[in-house]
Formats: sequence, C-alpha cells, structure tokens
Amino acid sequence: MKPKNQTLQTQVVIIGGGPAGLLLSQILMKADITTIVLESRSRTYVQNRIRAGVIEHGSMELLCNANVGERLLKEGSKHSGILISYENKAFRINLSSAKGKSVYVYGQTEITVDLYQAQEKIGATIIHNVKNVLIQDINTKKPHVKFEILGQKYHINCDYIAGCDGSKGISKDFIPKEKLNFHHTLYPYSWLGILSKTKPVHKELIYASHQRGFALASMRNENLSRYYIQVSNSEKISEWPDEKIWNELTKRLPTRFSSIIETGSSIEKSLTTLRSIVVEPMQWGRLFLAGDAAHIMPPTGAKGLNLAFSDVYYLSSSLINFYKTGSSKKLELYSEQALSRVWQTVRFSHWMTSLLHAPEGNNTIARKFQLLELEEIFTSLTAQRALAEGYVGVQY
Repeated sequence: MKPKNQTLQTQVVIIGGGPAGLLLSQILMKADITTIVLESRSRTYVQNRIRAGVIEHGSMELLCNANVGERLLKEGSKHSGILISYENKAFRINLSSAKGKSVYVYGQTEITVDLYQAQEKIGATIIHNVKNVLIQDINTKKPHVKFEILGQKYHINCDYIAGCDGSKGISKDFIPKEKLNFHHTLYPYSWLGILSKTKPVHKELIYASHQRGFALASMRNENLSRYYIQVSNSEKISEWPDEKIWNELTKRLPTRFSSIIETGSSIEKSLTTLRSIVVEPMQWGRLFLAGDAAHIMPPTGAKGLNLAFSDVYYLSSSLINFYKTGSSKKLELYSEQALSRVWQTVRFSHWMTSLLHAPEGNNTIARKFQLLELEEIFTSLTAQRALAEGYVGVQY
C-alpha cells in the first residue's frame, strides 16, 4: 500500500516485512500497540522466498499465541525424531527425550503467507517497495523514520524502531560503528540445495556424515522433498545438473535410503555459503535489532528462523511491558537477554556443523575425531538427549 499522508504516526516502526517483522507486528497489534511495517520488496517477492522448514516447539507456541498457528498445526508435519548416519549406518535421535518436545516441518513460505493473512485481519499497515530508509534521533524520546516510494518522501513519528530487515538490511548501520561488534566465522564449504516434487526418502530428516561430504534429506510435505549436499565454496550451480546432484546424494546417504530414493526434475536450486555472524549490541537507543539483522548461522541445526522468533518473543514482551507499566527496564535489558540465547544457539549450530561436515582438505585426523564423537552419540543416551535438547531449542 501507498500511504495517503506524507507524515505518519505510530508507536513502533518495524523495518522488514519478513516473518520476524510480521510476527512482531502481529503480537504487538494483538496487544493494542500500533505498528507500521516497511518492506523494500513486493509482497509477492517476500511470500515466494524459499527458506527454512523446521519449526521449534517454542516457535510453534509463539505462532499459536499470536493466532497464526492454525494451519501449521493442521498441515505441518510433527516430528519427534531425526536420523543421523555415518559409515553407512543410521540411528535415531528421540527429540521427545528433551522434556517431551518436538519440532514441526512447515515451510517458511507458508508461515509468511499465514502472517500476511493474520495481519490483514487485524488491520495492519504494511508498506512495500520502500526506498532510502533513514532512521533518525534514536537516542531521543522522539525517533522518526523517513523513506521514499516512487520518489515521494514520507515521514513516520514513533516511539521505537525494530530492525528486522535481515543481514543485508540497513537498520544496524544506524548504530555507531565504534559501538558495533561483528563476530564472524566463514566455513570452508557451502550447501547446494534442490527442491523437487518427489516423495521424501524417509518420514524424518536424515543428517548424513560422509567422507565425501555432508548430506541432508528433508521435506516440505509428503510430495515435496528438499535435499542438500556439502560442496566447496568455489562451486557454481551451473556445474550441478539434476542428475549429478542425485548421484552424489545416493553416495552419501545410507544404502537403505539411497536404494529407494525417488528422483525427479528440480523446481528450485540454491547455493548457500555457510557462515556465523553475531552483532553486538542488538539495541542502541530506541532502535532494536531482531533476526538475521543481528545474527546468521549455518542451517545445519535449523536455527535461523527459530532464533529470529525468539528475538521477537523477547522484544515484544519488553515493548508490551513498557506500554503497560511505563517502565523501560525490560527494554534496556533486551540485547543482553536476547544475546544469551543467541550465543547458546550459535554454539550448537557450530558444533553440529563441525560434527557432520567433511573436514577441509581431506584431514584424516579430523575425520577420525568426528567418527569417534558420532560413535559416542550412537552409544550414549546422555549424549543423544543433549543433542535433542539443542535441536528442539533452548527454553525462552
């Protein structure tokens, strides 16, 4: 939508109309706090982005409490376990051992659609195709945001600003450089992903550690499969026709699965370089960062979207508390509280990534260490329970 007036007023401006920004808006508006969401892309573009598909227990509860979980519970697939394989054998991690919790397989694309529909019902203001966003006076009680649409300039007066605009967004750029710390790790491999209209090879996700490289067998639904394989950072999608991907998958998955895998033409391919980034602090003045604007990690443990939702939980709770009590104490602690969970989650993601991916340069010692640790997890219920607890997510 294009605003009718050039000067607007709201309580919270949310920059970024992806799942994090939309969920934050939904929770705040449900608590009678007004919001305006600014998104640089069109609604069609945002809704069609292919992203994560594993939803933690805590994320599911957060969506349901925001009146956005009905379709997830109805159409999503509840998973109480995952499989890990190595040396052509596979064992199951019982996720329910983590205090009876589980995860749901439900695409981020579907969550975004659900959030847009919920926002429409609640009368949200979402402005698309915005350009030249400028955040000003964030260290005062009257911050404001300027932006343009088709050359027309607009101005929003507000109380607070939430930067939910992803790793390439502009929000964090308004925190003074001398106050901002970037913790960055680049992994020496990437994920090549393929989406196909084929029956998943197994009813639960398979994480395969193989000397040729990691592989993941995942799904979106019973007729839509998502597979990933580890490749070098120098690889190009053009060098990987469908047949080559399927051939490599069959070599990395255990024989009991590779012998029955259903193959077909890809409907989408992706190449993702693995990295970890944590931005500190996650707030400055009346600007708060949430989601990929503050942290990125490898998708190995399915944490990206879920960690964004945990930020939304902490930030929305703090904002609701402020508007109910007038006290900003919880808001002042947002960065510290959110980062505590961020670091725990990034550590788990790093551990799982390092455990399952083939070491760089055919490092035989590193591979031996991996196999020893995998064998320990296979034989230890305590180790399996620890993995399950990390996978279903740290408690909010």
